[in-house]
Amino acid sequence: MSFSPVSAFAELGSDFADPVDPADFPDLKLRWWNGRWAKEIGLGDLTGTQKEDHFARFGPFEGYPHPPMAMRYHGHQFRNYNPQIGDGRGFLFAQMRDPNGRLLDFGTKGSGQTPWSRTGDGRLTLKGAVREILAAEMLEALGVYTSKAFCVFETGDQLHRHDEPSPARGAVLTRLQHSHVRFGTFQRHAYEQAPDRIEALIGHAIAAYYPELSGLSGPARTTAFLEAVTGATARLAAQWMAAGFVHGVLNTDNLNVTGESFDYGPWRFLPTYKPGFTAAYFDETGLYAYARQPEAVFWALQQLALALLPVGDRDQLVDVLNTFPDAYEREMTIAWCRRLGVAQQDNSGDMVRAFIAFMAASQLPFEAAIFDHFCGEKGRISQSDRDYSGPEYEAFANLFAEHKPERPERLAHSCFMQTDPVHMTIETMEAAWAPVHERDDWSALHNLLSAVEQARAGYDLGNNRIGFLPEETL
Repeated sequence: MSFSPVSAFAELGSDFADPVDPADFPDLKLRWWNGRWAKEIGLGDLTGTQKEDHFARFGPFEGYPHPPMAMRYHGHQFRNYNPQIGDGRGFLFAQMRDPNGRLLDFGTKGSGQTPWSRTGDGRLTLKGAVREILAAEMLEALGVYTSKAFCVFETGDQLHRHDEPSPARGAVLTRLQHSHVRFGTFQRHAYEQAPDRIEALIGHAIAAYYPELSGLSGPARTTAFLEAVTGATARLAAQWMAAGFVHGVLNTDNLNVTGESFDYGPWRFLPTYKPGFTAAYFDETGLYAYARQPEAVFWALQQLALALLPVGDRDQLVDVLNTFPDAYEREMTIAWCRRLGVAQQDNSGDMVRAFIAFMAASQLPFEAAIFDHFCGEKGRISQSDRDYSGPEYEAFANLFAEHKPERPERLAHSCFMQTDPVHMTIETMEAAWAPVHERDDWSALHNLLSAVEQARAGYDLGNNRIGFLPEETL
């Protein structure tokens, strides 16, 4: 595929974003380059100088005439409405098409101040950038539809943060994802009583991501758009749960119209099954705890529906929202069957519930239990020394035995030759970061990322079928 930038969001006009200048960084070092995805979008042959020009200095691509744009949005932050936010330390840098023709964004984090920075410095710490890389890579390996950490440069900045040892090393991240149009983007224009802008945003999103809806108009189009976003968001919530992932900050500005997982500030993966497990130290009430994530995204969808109300039909929008619980249950079954490597059948929902009950009772390592059972009862279970017994396990095992393994040849992959799977608990992440912080030693981090890549290839969960690549390329 050859790289060819396109203009789409910029054509919406000046009400949707503000042109900004990127920061001028004192000293640049390339720390991460996503070669796999660079190749897929036609940027695999960039030189080191070109990488720096485009992804650290943010010089424009040939054929893309727009400056970086700080996108305008509002949002509920821990359910308190904030009309003072927008892209405060990032911008939309460029857009292109994926191999299926869908729009793709290059968005940044840590690229400098914007009109929406308020009192912030617009910068990102190197540890924050590394955390973004690890979250995105691990989630992709586990079958979650996620943004990709595309490029990270260390910037030479010395930053002061209250939640990291200061001064902290600075970095700038470029992420690749289909959309940065958030629920909060619609909320802003509803707040400003601009139904024409809401209509324009819906039209943009449908043309870019849901072209099958392009023949609709008026309230029917709004209803169909909400239905599509509801389905995508239900899928995302289910994939997080099956991955044992806790996003940490499920505000309405951190959920987008394509149902992609993105913006990895505070996050955690479960060590064991704990419904109340939280990712953010400031989430004192557990609003975004692991088991409350479906509730959180459903609440956010309700706020999106309210923002769409000026151009929609109330009763129809409510009817769409009422489909979320069933959609989420369906997606949970799909996500868990994929994670366990078995084909879905009529009693798969019962099997999933039995497995969760066993995990809650046993408190076995979350990722290891899935790893041991991958591709059915003839998989790794007999090789494991973990305790698979008790009434909860018997209930699960009886249902699991009825499920056919899906592509059991995957078990021949080298990642299944080891005793334990790679996982991304906080201890794992900190152990990989510590040598970087202490002596600029990146070997542990590179080893961890190599293990994650090995797991991605071994599990081969097909997340690209709903991500960037067409099915026939898998």
